[in-house]
Amino acid sequence: MASPTVTADRAIAFHRPSLTSEERAAVLEVLDSGWLTTGSRTLAFEEAVAATAGTRHAVAVNSATAALHLALEALGVGTGDEVVVPTYTFAACGEVVRYLDARPRLADVDARTMNLTAASLEAALRPTTRAVIVVHFGGLMATMEPIVELAATRGVAVIEDAAHALPASRAGRSAGSIGDVGAFSFYATKTVTTGEGGMLVTDSDAVADRARVTRLHGISRDAWKRYTSAGNWYYEIEDVGFKYNLTDLAAAIGLVQLRRGEAMRQERQRVALRYAAQLADSLDAEIELPVMPDPDTVHAWHLFPVRLREGGADRRAGVIEELRRAGIGTSVHFIPLHLHPYYRRTYGHRPGDFPVAEAQYEREISLPIYPDLTDAEVDRVVEALGAALRRPGPTS
Repeated sequence: MASPTVTADRAIAFHRPSLTSEERAAVLEVLDSGWLTTGSRTLAFEEAVAATAGTRHAVAVNSATAALHLALEALGVGTGDEVVVPTYTFAACGEVVRYLDARPRLADVDARTMNLTAASLEAALRPTTRAVIVVHFGGLMATMEPIVELAATRGVAVIEDAAHALPASRAGRSAGSIGDVGAFSFYATKTVTTGEGGMLVTDSDAVADRARVTRLHGISRDAWKRYTSAGNWYYEIEDVGFKYNLTDLAAAIGLVQLRRGEAMRQERQRVALRYAAQLADSLDAEIELPVMPDPDTVHAWHLFPVRLREGGADRRAGVIEELRRAGIGTSVHFIPLHLHPYYRRTYGHRPGDFPVAEAQYEREISLPIYPDLTDAEVDRVVEALGAALRRPGPTS
């Protein structure tokens, strides 16, 4: 029997941004100012993010990918170097290494958190390793202390990919502030959004100064001021750079979103706790829940990743299809890098190279989680997931 058609008003999207009249007013204020690109709002956003992260510097850019790229470049990564990257991550972490003609050395992850560990880092270290990118998967911070200690003994820089982790912390230390450099994402689906955008955070004067120059064509760090009354037409190209600057339009949204950041996190936590309670009560035999944070850990809850206890990728695909028919949006995080054609072709990776990551990927489903998701919608997702799991055929 065909599934009934789900009307648009009953559909539950995988993600909906939480936007209010404050964000609209902030954008209109920028439009009315006549200054749309990098300017005073961007500088204010940098200061606000640095204060939130607890770092000396924040450098606004147009994506977390740009922040990772500039971080590696500022740290001197180049031809012949290697950067350890967890295979369980998005494309950006590996590709920014290739931008610099270095090699991404992939590593496996922890089976419960899907985060890099000190042990998996140690297995991937080589004499040519210059840096490691630690991804805080789903908004739960990796256990950073042993990673940082190991990296320090080997002279390896630590970059935190905190794209999922604003605001998140462990033992009072914010994501992005523990390694040498951190990178935040403000993409449309992230916990704090500007539509598109990112931020590099660091305590290093040298890294921050270098990133401020290279984010805008390698020209003088205050070159954006040349069209203002406080600026000057003259500028100097100090090095080859990139077009990575953030606009005031985006920063204006970001300032409001950042002020609302903790309140939105608490709403995502509400959703996560309701999922956990409902799924544990009705589907514990079928579904493995994500790791719940310790008392000293603040989870950003960017994702709510569940894993099927039985069955692999074929069953998972059937469950996702049934949820789609029920009007429930889902996603999968992530297809491990070593399974993609580029990494197989370039580095000879094969299925089985990183068994923990593969095992988690084949049974993972990310459920909707965002501040405006109601309790009733959470209950509908749980009900639909239960029905999909019980349906005979490819899902059984």
